[in-house]
Amino acid sequence: MERTASEPLLTCQGVDKYFGALAAVRDMTFDVFPGEALGIGGPNGAVKTTLFDVISGLNPATAGSITFDGRTITRATPDRTCQLGMARTFQLNAGFDTLSARENTLIAAYFGRHNRLVPGMRFDRETQRLADEAMEFVGLDEVAHEATQTLPVYHRKLLMVAGALATQPKMLLMDEPVGGLNPQEIDDVMALVRRLKERGLTIMLIEHVMRFLVRLSDRVLIMHHGEKIFEGSASGLVYDKTVVDVYLGEGSSRRLRHLLEDQPSSDEGASGAP
Repeated sequence: MERTASEPLLTCQGVDKYFGALAAVRDMTFDVFPGEALGIGGPNGAVKTTLFDVISGLNPATAGSITFDGRTITRATPDRTCQLGMARTFQLNAGFDTLSARENTLIAAYFGRHNRLVPGMRFDRETQRLADEAMEFVGLDEVAHEATQTLPVYHRKLLMVAGALATQPKMLLMDEPVGGLNPQEIDDVMALVRRLKERGLTIMLIEHVMRFLVRLSDRVLIMHHGEKIFEGSASGLVYDKTVVDVYLGEGSSRRLRHLLEDQPSSDEGASGAP
């Protein structure tokens, strides 16, 4: 179903997630619109990844509702949300270590688009085309036949993106896509995300590297102890007293202000988490 720019692709309404008596996510309400990039930040322990788990079906919500592309997915399983068009990458380098990079992407393309009740004995041409195009797009075609366990962290992060793209998603959830990377690798992933945005892909991303978050996000949502404490423009978050007090701090806030004013010399100082 095609969504207009004024209709949300994803809606979370009053979403709670409890583990026993522990409230991990509380009253989370927000929309994400087609073609938009929503950045999610917050201190360690803000349960940002848990929110992704709830949205993608790994840990279904305890209360509230989640709608994606006009369908209710509050209780949908992870394979179903992926087949509906919501792909995801993870903080840790997920993948089948003993398979090649291309084989990992083929598996994503094959099982991520359709419910395969009776899998075939080989990958069809369409699956192979999608996998190869995704590998080439992220720049992994030269290492396609190398064992995944031998790849460096940077390539393994790109491999997760390739697998997600091979499912032909409408929305991509990226959980700390540049965690553990060096400055040049961070810049390369920034360029990749910009290319994804140019293709019209809707993106939600969690990141502690603030220059990555603020430069790529159309809107920013900041979480603290499972609650939303800020939602708005990247330029607005550096002036929000609550965000500065519990997350950024005055020093990082000042550096981000310079960064948002397009002063490239600020990048290095704002590249880490507050």
